[in-house]
Amino acid sequence: MQGESIRQTVSVTNPQGFHMRPMAAFVEAANRFPCEVVVMRSGMDPVNGKSILSLMGLVAVQGTELVIEARGPCASEAIRELVPIFERNFEEDE
Repeated sequence: MQGESIRQTVSVTNPQGFHMRPMAAFVEAANRFPCEVVVMRSGMDPVNGKSILSLMGLVAVQGTELVIEARGPCASEAIRELVPIFERNFEEDE
């Protein structure tokens, strides 16, 4: 995919790690953009940020650093929307 490439490093702050609720929010947001979204964890192959199954393979517990990369049209807009997902704690609200 052509276009700009933007990377941002994030840290998983949620005590439950990067679990299903934040993953679902991430995938939903990523799929709103016509760019490629990749998530990387040190020592692992990059995974598709638009696939919840791929993200599950990261097994990102609290404190894990991940790199989000968006490539193509709207890459900067995608990063601006995706990074704050890691700043939310996704408390189990009733």
